[in-house]
Amino acid sequence: MSEYSSILLENAVNEFSRLPGIGKKTALRLSLHLLREDARHTQALAQAISQMKDNIMLCERCHNISDTKLCTICANPKRDENVVCVVSDLRDVLAIERTSTFNGLYHVLGGVISPVEGISPSDLNIQELIQRTQKETFNEIILALPATIEGDTTNYYIYKQLAEFNGKVTSISKGIAIGDALEFADEITLSRSILNRTLFQI
Repeated sequence: MSEYSSILLENAVNEFSRLPGIGKKTALRLSLHLLREDARHTQALAQAISQMKDNIMLCERCHNISDTKLCTICANPKRDENVVCVVSDLRDVLAIERTSTFNGLYHVLGGVISPVEGISPSDLNIQELIQRTQKETFNEIILALPATIEGDTTNYYIYKQLAEFNGKVTSISKGIAIGDALEFADEITLSRSILNRTLFQI
């Protein structure tokens, strides 16, 4: 027998609780909120989630998520196409964009090298980055990966792969605490880290 007196409610709670950071109590609160909401609002939420899952894609240029083949950043003619910022994932793009400091392009790796988690260079969009440097005219590549062992390992690997790149390879300054992810940095600290970036050194 369901502890919630309804199998349907229990199913909803179980699905919500599978989301990161959502426990059973929060899942129950969300489920009961939706139960009280007008049916149109609940249907709109369900439709938005369904459309996102079915139709969202990766930008064919930078691998950011997008509704079209080119994301809005890559398609924006006002962006500086001479500079590309290499980040781990979408959350880092969002974090940097919130600072209104960077006006170049991005390259989303899809993670960082982590032998413990079984993530190797071939699992990431590193070769795609190398190919972009051969096709596009970048003056600078900014390595903006997490200040972790995995992030440093990925920085080093990418730097070695960029041996034939003629422009600058820089990294964001250490305003970001060691072990921190970009998404958790405050906007002022992250902004200063981008503005005060330094030449990458092994």
